[in-house]
Amino acid sequence: MTMPSSYTVTGLFNAFKNLKVLILGDVMVDSYLFGKVERISPEAPVPIVAVNKRKNLLGGAANVSLNVMALGATPLMCSVIGNDSQGDVFLNLLAEQGLRQDGICRSDDRPTTTKVRIVGNKMQMLRIDDETETDLNEKETRLYLDKIETLISTENVDVIIFEDYNKGVLTAEVISQVIALANKHGIPTSVDPKKKNFDKYCNVTLFKPNLKELREGLKLDVNPEDKDSLSSALATLQQKQNVKIAMATLSEYGVFIRSDNHNDSIDCHHISAHLRSITDVSGAGDTVISVASLCLALKQDSDVIAALSNLAGGLVCEHVGVVPVDRERLIKESKLLLKDQFIH
Repeated sequence: MTMPSSYTVTGLFNAFKNLKVLILGDVMVDSYLFGKVERISPEAPVPIVAVNKRKNLLGGAANVSLNVMALGATPLMCSVIGNDSQGDVFLNLLAEQGLRQDGICRSDDRPTTTKVRIVGNKMQMLRIDDETETDLNEKETRLYLDKIETLISTENVDVIIFEDYNKGVLTAEVISQVIALANKHGIPTSVDPKKKNFDKYCNVTLFKPNLKELREGLKLDVNPEDKDSLSSALATLQQKQNVKIAMATLSEYGVFIRSDNHNDSIDCHHISAHLRSITDVSGAGDTVISVASLCLALKQDSDVIAALSNLAGGLVCEHVGVVPVDRERLIKESKLLLKDQFIH
């Protein structure tokens, strides 16, 4: 690993603006129907929601793109959606947010993942998932890999994020080929995994499971309150999958990071969770991987990666629903945390 670069907190966030981030994985439309409930249906014992508001938002890996953009970097999102009406909705949402569409492939053989949440009297009453979890077919895989290779060859990509939601876009073939391509070009890679392909992410730079994913992926009973248990689990992960940096997010227990340092030593850091008024944890993982990946691209030490991404993940949990991180507030709190001293 190359020597880390030194910045003040202010300088680090300014440097984010020079980065291009290739984001791969499952994207979706998060659709909301809001209304009032005043009676029960005569047809079945279920409430009737009289809809008075509708809202569509970008979800999945697209939310990582929103976080990357909010932090000042340039997101290059690459995914596969359906050639359907919801795919049109997704592309319109990209346009509204000023996100590029040239990395999006469309398929006649799979739907655009859409999660419809029905909210009555300010309470979520039902969620409907319209999706497939089937892996990309051979034609879709070739189209997707060609698109990724084109972006890597034509853009100065600084880091690649794999955002896996188990919807079939990140197949074993896609994962292995992109990692090999990234390593050939010297591009660092970061992963936000799910159980299905957990062990397929070998030879990556940074691997970020949450506690549940870590336990399921390694089939180990990891104790989040025991540093030795955490360090041992992440060491096992690093050895099995040749991962340079492993960072586990632990909800109320903060984050734990373990890295093979540039001088062949081992760095371990436990960053406690910040005391906050937690409203909604939705999307916190997207924010964490976004901040961690930008720090990784700028060759920051593992303690800085963990501290800033942990801080950012806590900030978005104060809001209802999935929202990108507030850059200015993150800068302000990062200065207090790190005292705007030189970091690396």
